[in-house]
Amino acid sequence: MVVKTHCSGRVFTGVIVSALNVRRYFSRDSAVIELQLDHLVIQCGLRPDFWQGHTEIRDPRLAAWLESKNFNGRRGDAPVPLALIPSGKNAFRLQPIAAHRNARPKPTLDPIRAA
Repeated sequence: MVVKTHCSGRVFTGVIVSALNVRRYFSRDSAVIELQLDHLVIQCGLRPDFWQGHTEIRDPRLAAWLESKNFNGRRGDAPVPLALIPSGKNAFRLQPIAAHRNARPKPTLDPIRAA
């Protein structure tokens, strides 16, 4: 699923999950999820209002990880999409979405390559 970074001012605070994905991928009886951030695994608590539409996952370690990613200088300018991949019961892997994934091939003027 795709989630987006959330900022307070120009500082990353967490990630926002869509309400549809909350219903689809998160268990209401779990107050904690496990997040894999590169080689780091953390447990993040889900606030009670997570189930009432305030779908931000917040944690100081998550915020520090987001800050460390730099995202090509996009800090606070606009939400950055990330992949949140289910990896077990109440466990997810968070990773940047590859920049080249949506890239289109560049047109070429070389007649041999154009064929």
